[in-house]
Amino acid sequence: MKAPRHFQWRTEGKVGVITLDRPARKNPLTFDSYAELRDWFRALKEDSSVKAIVLTGAGGNFCSGGDVHEIIGPLTKMSPPQLLDFTTMTGDLVKAMRHCPQPVIAAVEGVSAGAGAILAMAADLRYASRDAKLAFLFTRVGLAGCDMGACAMLPRIVGQGRAAELLYSGRSMSAEEGLAWGFFNRVGDGVLDLAMQAAKELAAGPTFAHGMTKTMLHQEWNAGVDEAIEMEAQAQAVCMETRDFRRAYEAFAAKQKPVFEGD
Repeated sequence: MKAPRHFQWRTEGKVGVITLDRPARKNPLTFDSYAELRDWFRALKEDSSVKAIVLTGAGGNFCSGGDVHEIIGPLTKMSPPQLLDFTTMTGDLVKAMRHCPQPVIAAVEGVSAGAGAILAMAADLRYASRDAKLAFLFTRVGLAGCDMGACAMLPRIVGQGRAAELLYSGRSMSAEEGLAWGFFNRVGDGVLDLAMQAAKELAAGPTFAHGMTKTMLHQEWNAGVDEAIEMEAQAQAVCMETRDFRRAYEAFAAKQKPVFEGD
């Protein structure tokens, strides 16, 4: 893939790192960066060399949301069809994150607000620094909390009542509160290092199976328990056809640690 224009991209072994890189303004998003992130996650679906992804921000902050002057101002002058084009595009970014097979880990420091909070929410795992503050602040700018899938996804992460409070009030949630509520998987110092270590462990695992787990976690939101059991039976049967499954058995039989290759 060509180097991105609106964020930084690097790889460490099998881990890809996306860094939102406008630190002077706490890494806000623009029309162009939304679109490029959407396209990047779509392209990652076809990149078999990348097995896990870390999403982070430069300069001690994650993402301050949509840029006030480059997005919010122009939106007030757009026609209804243009507004719908924009909200559809932003939602497509979340869809792209959810549909790429690689696990996405958000490494959240400092400010994570509005669309920045959504990016963290859309990740598979969320690690936070102790100073992280996250806010779904849409109501504070006169908008609904139902943005980019928040009303569907956030209740499943923290529970209906807690999600409702965050989405109605737009208040900040601290890292410790987010950990207690299950939004953050872990809080600690050196959050990027923690996220990278977790990503490397995932990338060294059975990545085909990880992709299947991600797919089923997403698809089963819309399934009843009986349907979900059937879906998982089919998914696990497919995983049992992989070489990684055979490698794991052979390593176990030889009393060795399996080396997974993702096929």
